[in-house]
Amino acid sequence: MAPQRFFASDNFSGTHPRYLGAIDAANSGHVVAYGGDALTQQAIALFQDLCDEDVEVLFTFNGTGSNIVALGSLLQPGDSVVCTQWSHINVDETGAPERILGVKLHDVQSSTAKVTPADLHSLSHNLGNVHHVQPGVVSITQATELGTLYSIDEIRELCDVAHSYGMRVHLDGARIANATAALGGDANTFRAMTFGAGVDAVSFGGTKNAMMGAEAVLLRRDVASPRAAFLRKSSTQLPSKMRYASAQFVEALTSGLWLETASHSNAMARRMYEKLRHVDSLRLSPPQVNSMYPVLPGEAKKKLQNWNFFWDWDESIGQVRWMTSWDTTEEDVDRFVAGVLYFLGE
Repeated sequence: MAPQRFFASDNFSGTHPRYLGAIDAANSGHVVAYGGDALTQQAIALFQDLCDEDVEVLFTFNGTGSNIVALGSLLQPGDSVVCTQWSHINVDETGAPERILGVKLHDVQSSTAKVTPADLHSLSHNLGNVHHVQPGVVSITQATELGTLYSIDEIRELCDVAHSYGMRVHLDGARIANATAALGGDANTFRAMTFGAGVDAVSFGGTKNAMMGAEAVLLRRDVASPRAAFLRKSSTQLPSKMRYASAQFVEALTSGLWLETASHSNAMARRMYEKLRHVDSLRLSPPQVNSMYPVLPGEAKKKLQNWNFFWDWDESIGQVRWMTSWDTTEEDVDRFVAGVLYFLGE
């Protein structure tokens, strides 16, 4: 029997009932639009408390829009954005940074999907040369597109090196809750790996973590453009009925639900790994967050995908991606594992 839920993406899952409840509670009467409501002001205050500083908070509709607003707020004329070849802005945003911001992406090669200080040192010879695009912003993803994590020390070192060259640092946190849960699981962990480490802008993801169309851009005021809010509007990312996104973030940050759901998602990936780690042909590594990247033979892969869909990842080696979500159950995992073993003939 197939699982009730898919293991293709945490975008496949629905919205948590408590977030739907928060939206429903906010859906009463008339309030000032475009962020002038009390819920939005409460959500902003909660984010400032989470970051432990007076960050600018801009709510947006989706992850690509968040990245556009965050990057655009840090860029200067003639800048490039340094990222890995795996980064979402480089692979899965249909050229949005280049088209909307008119910026060059400088993608460095990485087997772990992580930018390193050595990458920044190797690009520093471009600085000051009027004929070369200037590496002005470093964009990292936490957790990365390969399910890996930067340690807090790695982020701090990367920020120190970037700042020494006059570069700014953006963190794409589409799955920032999963990373926070994995590295410590509390607000102090979040602070330490973001603004405490020297990050200048964070795209804070909610949609992949059980929310409905709720994302946020967090900006260090003394670094980001003071016209970031105008960029959000011109990038078509200003929600008119902002109270619905804000209500979800109020619920998330007051109750700790954002970490509760991410911790569960991570735990379900670990459960799957423990039940399949003995299958050498899968080439599984222990998951750091809620994703794994096994290798499957062609016939077994097709049968499994027809039975319970998931995405291909690197087709040249038969690699796929399995992801758990906030609503993945132990029964879902156990049924999926049984199917994997069956189609592999184990």
